[in-house]
Amino acid sequence: MSEVTITRAVRMPDPFRIERFLSNPKLGPRLLFFSGGSALNGVAQRLKRYTHNSIHLVTPFDSGGSSQGLRVAFDMPAIGDLRSRLMALADETVLGHPDVFRLFTHRFAKSAPGTDLAGELDAMIAGTHPLVEAIEVPMRTLIQNQLDRFRAACPESFDLRGASIGNLILAGGYLHQNQQLEPIIFLVSKLVGVQGTVRAVTDDNLHLGAVLENGETVIGQHLLTGKEHPPLTSPIRDLFLNLGLRGRTPARSQIPERNRKLISSADLICYAPGSFHTSLVANLLADGAGRSIAARTVPKVYVPAMGADPEAGGMDLPHRVRTLLAYLRKDAGSDCPVNRLLNLVVADQSVPESEAAEVSALGVAVVRLDLVSEQSAPYYDPAALCDALVSLV
Repeated sequence: MSEVTITRAVRMPDPFRIERFLSNPKLGPRLLFFSGGSALNGVAQRLKRYTHNSIHLVTPFDSGGSSQGLRVAFDMPAIGDLRSRLMALADETVLGHPDVFRLFTHRFAKSAPGTDLAGELDAMIAGTHPLVEAIEVPMRTLIQNQLDRFRAACPESFDLRGASIGNLILAGGYLHQNQQLEPIIFLVSKLVGVQGTVRAVTDDNLHLGAVLENGETVIGQHLLTGKEHPPLTSPIRDLFLNLGLRGRTPARSQIPERNRKLISSADLICYAPGSFHTSLVANLLADGAGRSIAARTVPKVYVPAMGADPEAGGMDLPHRVRTLLAYLRKDAGSDCPVNRLLNLVVADQSVPESEAAEVSALGVAVVRLDLVSEQSAPYYDPAALCDALVSLV
């Protein structure tokens, strides 16, 4: 099998390519995103109009929010971001089983007594809860089984307040499948008609750690984001994978072979907007990530996050690009050419020309477009960003 590199001029946005993909999304391009968190969910939801073949490699390292209780209770990877991306890509037509979608996006009340929530969960398991009763068999039975497995393994101290039902179903499936995420992600993808592919970037149950510029070590994603806890007082110097939340115990992880194959089949690779360290860089820490990216000759695009990012305080665009390349080269090799790892930055026109020029000097082209609308400000307009990305393939 031979690989041929073809160079062509690109028009951004390209009306011809946009219209072609909009007319037949089932045959749309395989855009692969390294991302986590919720920053890309609006784009993913819009992207379904252009392609049903997008690929999303998502971080399973979160230690806060809705995932924290499940990670503590069952010693498992984080599933909140996986669940939210699956729902963003779910088929929203009648064929996509909207009853299943409604159940997966339902949350228990935050202020209800624990006994009431336990009773609501029992009703779901019994199939008498309206949200479950509305689902046809055999899908209903499959969902009941996962919730029953969760309930059986759930410690009495587990707090159901505000819990996502989708997360509980995924947790039950994880326990049912010998602590493997892949089978239950596959099942949920079929249940809600996911129009794309969503995978955890690695199978390992690990956490994030960071060494700060002041020499301090911080363990746990929830302490790095500046959202649930006060922002870091010193910039992040190095991000690493850690075995647990108690003390520094660096760990290594491998990109699974199935994810290597997904990368090798991509028509475009996108380093997606989101929290710079915990959503983007975290996806690139597993062994094999940089090498797999370098081996694929397709457009490789960085879309910098809009709005405030407490993790990247003081990092302008050139700083972020240099940092991204540095992490990729940890695996791909220090002498790996820039164009094998990153070809293009797609940014809003608000990015200063001076920063764009500095990035161009690194060997990475920068395209500044009008990507923020009045409705989306201060974030990307999903339609404008999707138009830009599909124009490149």
